[in-house]
Amino acid sequence: MERIFAPWRMAYLKGELPEPREGCIFCWKPAEDQDERNLIIERHEHCFVIMNLYPYTNSHLMVVPYRHTADLGELEDAELLGCQQAIRRVVQVLQQFIRPQGFNIGMNIGRAGGAGIESHLHWHVVPRWLGDTNFMSVTGDTKVISESIPEGWQRLREAFGAMPSPSSGT
Repeated sequence: MERIFAPWRMAYLKGELPEPREGCIFCWKPAEDQDERNLIIERHEHCFVIMNLYPYTNSHLMVVPYRHTADLGELEDAELLGCQQAIRRVVQVLQQFIRPQGFNIGMNIGRAGGAGIESHLHWHVVPRWLGDTNFMSVTGDTKVISESIPEGWQRLREAFGAMPSPSSGT
């Protein structure tokens, strides 16, 4: 019998997460300059790339503008372009090193739109594989992520470091 072991998710499943820190997670994490601890993969001029601590699939990343806003219309054109360029880079790196068969890319705006952190815009880049939904997610309402968060961070950091950044200034 195969065993599924993902103890790092238990606190999330039980609702026993650490006390929330004051302020916006997408503001204080990049300000701390503790990229590995905060799961930041790469920094750009207008945004940063961060792992999702509770991913839908392996290598689920988010692109987050530095500007704290919940309103897409408040982003300057350069910020919006920088985020889109970072999303393109994320897709290119994941295609080359992770090799998913597809992607879901998008953002949830507002509580009714499904935003878990509704005060700070962010895009989700979710790599997908044929058959990545199975009996666990369909019948057990449970998602199995086969890689630990620290292992994923290290692997993704190496992948991003191995692929040169475009000279677009992002």
